[in-house]
Amino acid sequence: MSRGQSPGHVRDGPVLNRGMTALKPLLVLIAVTAVWGVTFVQVKDAVALYPLFAFLALRFAIASLTLAPPGVRRLRSLGRGGWAAAAYAGALLGAGYALQTAGLERTSVSSTGFITGMYVVLTPLLALALFRARVGASGWLGVALATTGLALLAGIHGGSVLGDLLVLAGAAVYSLQIVLMERYAPRYDAIAFTLVEMLTSFVGLLAIALALGQLHVPHGWTVWGALIVTGVFASALAFLAQTWAQRRATATQTALAFSLEPVWAAFFGLTLAGDRLGPLGWLGCAVIMGGIVVAEPAAAGVLARLVRRT
Repeated sequence: MSRGQSPGHVRDGPVLNRGMTALKPLLVLIAVTAVWGVTFVQVKDAVALYPLFAFLALRFAIASLTLAPPGVRRLRSLGRGGWAAAAYAGALLGAGYALQTAGLERTSVSSTGFITGMYVVLTPLLALALFRARVGASGWLGVALATTGLALLAGIHGGSVLGDLLVLAGAAVYSLQIVLMERYAPRYDAIAFTLVEMLTSFVGLLAIALALGQLHVPHGWTVWGALIVTGVFASALAFLAQTWAQRRATATQTALAFSLEPVWAAFFGLTLAGDRLGPLGWLGCAVIMGGIVVAEPAAAGVLARLVRRT
């Protein structure tokens, strides 16, 4: 969870400068979600040319190499428990990306973005199942709205029910990973923990890619561009930027920024991928977005209670 920063006592600084300082974390978080949004388009184009598991293995290899310089010397601080928790979270992260990307191959960019955003809706339910965390009325209303929106999206032109279900399964895995991260990650160094996550995802996906005979040197800027953006910017640097911003942003700012990820995905899907969902499809996206916004306070409250239990 984020920590609000006390404004302190500033006697001479201009009000505008103080306002911009307070605004910077929100702008950073919005930029992070924009990067995540555009990668839906890039990954869809890349996996049409390069095998899925090989692409993901290389993505996490690049992310691991990017985090290695600041992270390697911190690994000793994790201890056996930290390594185990980070490896478990990394296995879930790799599984979530595999399911999401497999679904993205089969459905539209916009649908993938909004269905992925349902991890916000699913998080309180998983916390209820795993830790008996109470879910408020807003959480259940968000579930109902998001489910209705998902039904409206089913079978639209340019998508597929199988693709949507794979993305939904990926969102469920992300929710589980988020719940476990909020429960256990505050005990450990954030960079070291994430480096082990990236390495675990890389090793698991590499093993699958080798077993399937998918691994070979990629060719062309479409694949390499997607690997660089997703590995360096959407994974390693996005995490570092998120960590910096959440130490300075309020919980409301963080929730607002993260709820924009599906909107960015829809924007880039429309402008870059030529998504044409039709009135019913866009209505489904809007209803899912409504469910995400309604469920966000419930999800934040559940995660805060899990952190306090740690």
